[in-house]
Amino acid sequence: MTTTTATTAVTGAVGTAHTRVEGLDKVTGAARYAGEIPFADLAHGWLVPSTIARGRIRSIEAEPVLAMPGVLAVLHHGNAPRVDADYVGMLGLPDPVVAVFQHDRVHFVGWPVALVVAETSEQAREAAEALVVHYDQEPHDVAFFADRPGTYTPDGEDNRTEKGDLDAQLGASAHVVDAEYTTPEEHHSAMEPHAATARWDGGRLEVVDSNQGSTWVADELAKLFSLDLASVRVLSEHVGGAFGSKGLRVHQVLAVMAATVLDRPVRVVLTRRQLFSLVGYRSPTTQRVRLGADPDGRLRAFDHQGQSLSSTVYEFVESSAGYGRAMYAADAHHTVNRLVRLDVPTPTYVRAPGEAPGSFAVESALDELAEKCGMDPIALRVRNEPDVGPVSGLPFASRNLLACYEEGARRFGWADRDPRPGLRRDGRWLLGTGTAASTFPVLVGPSTAGLTAEADGTFTVRITAADVGTGARTALTLIAADALDVAPDRVHVRIADSDFGPAMIAGGSMGTRSWGWAITLAARELREKLVPGGHIPPEGITVRSDTSEAIGALTQKERHSFGAQFAEVAVDVTSGEVRVRRMLGIFAAGRIVNPLTARSQLIGGMIWGLSMALHEEAVRDAASGAIVTPDLAGYHIATNADVPHIEADWVADPDADDPVGIKGIGEIGIVGAAAAVANAVWHATGVRHRALPIRPDRVLRPTARPGDTTRA
Repeated sequence: MTTTTATTAVTGAVGTAHTRVEGLDKVTGAARYAGEIPFADLAHGWLVPSTIARGRIRSIEAEPVLAMPGVLAVLHHGNAPRVDADYVGMLGLPDPVVAVFQHDRVHFVGWPVALVVAETSEQAREAAEALVVHYDQEPHDVAFFADRPGTYTPDGEDNRTEKGDLDAQLGASAHVVDAEYTTPEEHHSAMEPHAATARWDGGRLEVVDSNQGSTWVADELAKLFSLDLASVRVLSEHVGGAFGSKGLRVHQVLAVMAATVLDRPVRVVLTRRQLFSLVGYRSPTTQRVRLGADPDGRLRAFDHQGQSLSSTVYEFVESSAGYGRAMYAADAHHTVNRLVRLDVPTPTYVRAPGEAPGSFAVESALDELAEKCGMDPIALRVRNEPDVGPVSGLPFASRNLLACYEEGARRFGWADRDPRPGLRRDGRWLLGTGTAASTFPVLVGPSTAGLTAEADGTFTVRITAADVGTGARTALTLIAADALDVAPDRVHVRIADSDFGPAMIAGGSMGTRSWGWAITLAARELREKLVPGGHIPPEGITVRSDTSEAIGALTQKERHSFGAQFAEVAVDVTSGEVRVRRMLGIFAAGRIVNPLTARSQLIGGMIWGLSMALHEEAVRDAASGAIVTPDLAGYHIATNADVPHIEADWVADPDADDPVGIKGIGEIGIVGAAAAVANAVWHATGVRHRALPIRPDRVLRPTARPGDTTRA
């Protein structure tokens, strides 16, 4: 036996900047991602997507393809293993697209039709491109517009809230803004494609994947293939971006199917073009916002109606109308989310789902109201700060938005701003500044963690967390170090293995909060077991924690992160070009674990908001039902040349009643950023843009959209 002291007093890891613990491996290439981990006897699958938007598969000419070099199998609805998609997973019923090859129906362009498996990926691709599929095509409908026939309000209290007499308060208002705002279809486009390798090992299914929660994917695969959960293991050590897209998708299912049929490891990697159909996206939205205010800017009426789309086979709601429910007080406060089903792929969660498009509409409308009231946009927002949740009536756990605006305005130089639009120039450029608020709910999910005091004096954390590029592994190292009162280099965090037990997914800004809570509880129990100077056996001393009970004991409050966004733009009215010159975001986001990676996350979100405002737009062809730009050449995103000087910082945001203090920062950076840019474009030009993105042609030929009305 080895004798060691339990702890060495070192404090203050949380809150100090630390480089990523896996950073060296990533920059040297030692860190391997799901699509590049070697396996003996590995076969490769290549997906064949449908070329029609609606109809049936009449026949598949598989025989010529099976005769091609290296081809091992062609899986399709006529020969694929059966699966059972009639189950309820962590996020509810699965999207039926994951029940691949179970019937001959086609529901959208890109629907999985066949999988060609070969010895090499090159052979699989060549054979897949040669596969001939015959269809019985049917008329399709992909047209999305406001209040189109078939639009409905989905069930669920989250989709409609009503407080007060809206019509009466609008009628009594001195100033009214009534406008429609639109956002286009937007895609995640994570740097790392979706990849999975499946193999059977001693009667146990093992999947090496790129995902946002290994326990989540393991549970879904077990249910889908009618397996015991203990016989499924999913690993996902390194993930190159996710943003809501990396849950259970067709590639994992296809890999498992092929590995089962061939009894050898099979890897399936989706192409960039396939990602535009098969891993979800942000639905386009049309949003009507009606605001009514007294002469001094106090809101009497707040009405936000959001409309989005989903597929014909699955209901997913982009809940844009939820944004204002915790933001602004009003005597009458109405919100509703509506949906229409079309022959398109199913949308899904994309960074700040609901809040990102919803904030564009509401924060733009508030800017319009400030203009009508003759008020500074910040003063208008301060005027309508709520004391309690505007809809729920619950107290706020903490709400430090005003401090964000105060600090942001000081650092941005807001006091020197002339509120009149179209006055500032720099040569051919018109200059303007804009602002917007941000918020995102503080969420948490039950998680378990294992913590071992090793005989050599180190500590090992085992938790099924997912580091999707956020630096979560490093943050958890710092949390564990502080909880154990040791130096961070004595803590080793192992993540993303479903064998470590259930844990919350990386999503909704709740990963670090959920996992950190579990680690803290485990550390507390372990320290009680350790005796200074006592013996630690060779196998170590291990404890396990489960936060389910602690989460259930949380008091009911409005828990949110908040922020203030600022942007300065330059607009060339001869070319229509819009350039963002600088951005500043100040956030109240609870306890900041690692300032280095936290700032990176916030800036990354702000850049995405810039991209949302000026670039991103997936265009769907009505004739074919397909995206016409399903690649990064046609789907424009912000690049280095588009990104100006961007600063992100935070104010103190303590919550004495919160046992963790961590709120999460992955989502809030994008919220409000597009609105701040759009408001700055108005200030520069005097023209209001209510449709994103603000393309050069829209700057040159601005037109009012139907339904846009304002009155004093």
